[in-house]
This record gives sequence, structure tokens and C-alpha cells, in this order.
Amino acid sequence: MFDCGKIAVIGGGSWATAIAKIILDSTHQLGWYMRRDDRIADFKRMGHNPAYLTSVHFNLNEIEFTSDINKIAEEYDTLVFVTPSPYMKNHLKKLKVRLREKFVITAIKGIVPDENLCCSEYFHEVLDVPTDNLACIGGPSHAEEVALERLTYLTVGCSDLEKAQAFADVLANRYVKTKVSDDVIGIEYASVLKNVYAIAGGICSGLKYGDNFHAVLMSNALQEMSRFLESIHPIERRMEDSAYMGDLLVTGYSNFSRNRTFGTMIGKGYSVKSAQIEMEMIAEGYFGTKCMKEINQHMHVNMPILDAVYNILYERISPQVEIKLLTDSFR
Repeated sequence: MFDCGKIAVIGGGSWATAIAKIILDSTHQLGWYMRRDDRIADFKRMGHNPAYLTSVHFNLNEIEFTSDINKIAEEYDTLVFVTPSPYMKNHLKKLKVRLREKFVITAIKGIVPDENLCCSEYFHEVLDVPTDNLACIGGPSHAEEVALERLTYLTVGCSDLEKAQAFADVLANRYVKTKVSDDVIGIEYASVLKNVYAIAGGICSGLKYGDNFHAVLMSNALQEMSRFLESIHPIERRMEDSAYMGDLLVTGYSNFSRNRTFGTMIGKGYSVKSAQIEMEMIAEGYFGTKCMKEINQHMHVNMPILDAVYNILYERISPQVEIKLLTDSFR
């Protein structure tokens, strides 16, 4: 039976904090990399993350904090990466320790910019991590609800299902239920696309489209996601599973969804820059939209929702015009 060994979280945001909470509920031992020493000092002084999920208090005796990513990579067996995708390469540039023998888990719902690879592809192709040592965590899940210990379902994807199950067992507790899958690529790309579709939903909300249309939008988004996943990784999968449809729905409908919030602001007339400044948090879907558009230029999948969001965010086409064209294409 595979043993995850010593586990470390790499990242200091809300989802990293939520995952750390889940892991500590099971293991009571965690390594935690944060980039900023001042943030670590504040965490130790307050007993909680000073910037994210501040209501979640931790037993500091169970955590080894460090701002040295090489120390974490050297001393820990399972590394859970939870950094925003635009910044992942900068963190990894500091890395001198080989990751080939580590169990690397990505909980990053984004594409690596410039490379246009999902995170597991990047770890495999650039950092030489074997595919059976790569896993991902899929939703539906909001960090805020994990903090409140509301019932959450997570999927752990890995080509080695024994390793997937071992980490799923670590995550499982009274408020987290888990399942496993071998569809790492599908889960990762689905988690990127659902952010794009949540932005689309937010834009429509900002334009005063109602729930009736939003349901049609999400239905078409699931079909679009299915077409893309079938093209990039053609295996048998159930799109109604929680890692695909469930994650799409929670991100497209929830008030906790920062991508939906970002889209709503765009629909109300905010510029991209002003919306980003006011939110003070990263909407992964903004970056994911550009990356997915570039990837699909080679795949040639019919993706009208992706195209519409890209045109609004990057080509500065009027949301009213672009969404009207999109509505005419739906049935």
C-alpha cells in the first residue's frame, strides 16, 4: 500500500489554506511553504493565515513553515502545489531539488502561461516527474466552505489509482468525501474551463440576463467542455461526475466564485484592470481564457463561449454585442 509520507503544501492563498486545514485534520503534521517571511511571521503571531480564511485557526506545533522551497522539496515526500498558475514558474525557478522521486499533486486550477500546458503536463515535460507520480485535486469546492466545514466532495486524479486512493484517504474526513480517477488531464482542463465559463456567467449576470438564460449557458458550457476534453484526451468519462459538471456548476453559480464575480464586474462596465484591482484576488479564468484560446488554435474545437469571453477580455469587444451573438447561437 502506497504511503504519502511527509506532506507539504506550497502556496499561501485561500485554497492552500483550506487544503492545509484538511490535511492537518488527518495527519497533524505539515510542511508549509510561503514565499513571504513577513506573512509567515504574522501567521505564527496570530495563529491563522493573516490574509486568507482568517477564521481558520491552526495548531502551530503541527506546522513547519519555511520560505525556502528547496528545504520543503528536500525534506517532504508529497508536495501539494497550490500557487496561482501565473506565478508557478517563478516559484519553480528557485528549485534545485529534483522532483522525480516525489509525489507531486497539483491543486492549481489554471494553465502555465507561455507554456500553454496544464500543471501536470508541465511537471512531466519540463521537470521530468513520471506520470504515475503526478496527481491533481478536482472540485467542486470553495475554500470558504471548507473553512466552514460544510460538506465537500473532492476527486483525486492519478494514473496510479493506488497513489490516488492513498492521498484521497488523507483528505477524507467528516466534512470531506473523496473519490479517485485516472483522468488527470481531463480534470485539470475541466477546472480551467469552468473558470472561463464562470466569467461568462458573471458577464451575463452583469448584463441583467436571468436564471433561465444562465441555465442554458451552463448547459452549453458543459457540452463545450466535453468536446474539448474528448479532443485533447479521448477516454471514456462521465461528464455528469462532480469533477466536471459539479465543478462547473459551483463555479458558475456560487457567490464565493471569484471568476463569476470578476465576470459580473465586466458585464457591469468595469475594465479588466479596474475589476482586477477592486477584487484584490486573482481570477484564474482571466489568464486561463487566453491560454485556452491559444491551445484551441491548434485543436480547432468548436468553443463559442470561450471565444466570446476571449473577445470581451482581450479584444475589448462590447459585452452586450458579444453575448447577443452568443445567445443567437444557443438552442
